[in-house]
Amino acid sequence: QVQLVESGGGLVHPGGSLRLSCAASGSIFSINAMGWYRQPPGAERDLVAVISSGGITNYAASVKGRFTVSMDNAKNMVSLQMNSLKPEDTAVYFCHADACGEWCDDYWGQGTQVTVSS
Repeated sequence: QVQLVESGGGLVHPGGSLRLSCAASGSIFSINAMGWYRQPPGAERDLVAVISSGGITNYAASVKGRFTVSMDNAKNMVSLQMNSLKPEDTAVYFCHADACGEWCDDYWGQGTQVTVSS
């Protein structure tokens, strides 16, 4: 089984920055990709950014140029640097991993709240 634990959420003013981190632990055989999704209040969960173990990235159009996803393969960690934050970035952010432990599956963290407000 693979466990994901996020950290780094909080309250920030518009234009500010936050950095989210997620560590994967457990019986990990391999990680194909890790990334972040977010779910605003009353809305569905959507992709924010994803990075493959080979370093290929993909971003939602709304965050391109403001957010940067990075992965430390040796530590099984993924981070999301969020700059120029806007109120519409307010959401619960979930870490995701496409990984193989005892079985290959999609794994999710518990979520961390990011609130952008003045």
